[in-house]
Amino acid sequence: MYSNRQLFLNHVAQTSTAPLMLEIERAQGMYMYDVSGKKYLDLIAGISVSNLGHSHPAVVNAVKEQAEKYMHLMVYGEFVESPQVKYAKRLTEFLPTTLNNVYFTNSGAEATEGAMKLAKRITGRTRFVSFKNAYHGSTQGALSILGDEYFKRKFRPLLPDTLQLAYNSEEDLEKISCRTAAVIIEPVQAESGITVPTKKFIQVLRKRCDETGTLLVFDEAQTGLGRTGKMFAFEHYGVVPDILLLAKALGGGMPLGAFISSKEKMSLLAENPVLGHITTFGGHPVCCAAGLAAFNVLVGENLTAEVEAKGKLFDELLVHSKIKSKHSIGLMLALEFESFEQNKKIIDRCIEQGVLTDWFLFASHCMRIAPPLIITEEEIRFSCGVILEAIDTTGN
Repeated sequence: MYSNRQLFLNHVAQTSTAPLMLEIERAQGMYMYDVSGKKYLDLIAGISVSNLGHSHPAVVNAVKEQAEKYMHLMVYGEFVESPQVKYAKRLTEFLPTTLNNVYFTNSGAEATEGAMKLAKRITGRTRFVSFKNAYHGSTQGALSILGDEYFKRKFRPLLPDTLQLAYNSEEDLEKISCRTAAVIIEPVQAESGITVPTKKFIQVLRKRCDETGTLLVFDEAQTGLGRTGKMFAFEHYGVVPDILLLAKALGGGMPLGAFISSKEKMSLLAENPVLGHITTFGGHPVCCAAGLAAFNVLVGENLTAEVEAKGKLFDELLVHSKIKSKHSIGLMLALEFESFEQNKKIIDRCIEQGVLTDWFLFASHCMRIAPPLIITEEEIRFSCGVILEAIDTTGN
């Protein structure tokens, strides 16, 4: 009889040769519990997904109630489905008036793909500008604008007419031209190890896009919905994108993404050709019900207001000679170590001690800390103690 671990390796397609292999039986709040009963304090929230922690009662109840009413009915956009309507309306109440129309997808990568098609349709142009060390998803179009050649080279040819600029370089923004359909940017780069741009850089980018008739797309898959201390990260810079991408925490733990723009712009996908962008399961009613419930808790309990102070506490406590640097905004933190090998030893030790953390896609020498927003001061102090002990224990 094979164990679940062996069946996992045999029958579930693998994304690396070294998966974490934790077999979680249940999860509640800040904690996950494996099949042996061991609990893990979650410091990564499923990569910025579980803002409310795990199995929040409001989200679980919303899933149950909607599943009992109906699940999939028809491809996206044909039927009036209450969970989609309510969530779209609720989201746009917290967005500028130019971001009043929501297209729900299954994931962040699909939101990227939809936004790229919309940009082509609006501008009639084909060039996309993105940034080095950017991550926007792994599908073909999203991979084409991803900012790291290591992950792209084995899948070429990809989309032509793409250009990657240096992040936070005002000089590079001059390369945006009247041929550019859209600039796609994370207002805080996550997978590079939490790179926060200057306010001026983002404002100059907005100005350059306006000068050239280029659309500005903000990918807030990781930064959206309170993670940075604002509901949306673009609020830090005093600019508004033409298209906003959301995912991760959007579904409250269920798979959900979205690209958001004005009704005028989005209407171009409805004709010439008709069905300019379609999806079977995007905006699934159960996912939208879960997402709306989570969003209402986020707003109702004003969790975003506590994010900055919690992030600062992490920063104050995580002081060690072997931490080369720290990069953070809100509850997105990166601890830089000498190498991936050193970082991995520390991460493994933390997991042994019941604290789950991870590394970054383009900064494997940096430890990722992005816990559920509900984390308490006591839990922050405990987790920081475990991290510092792990640094001491693992040596070089």
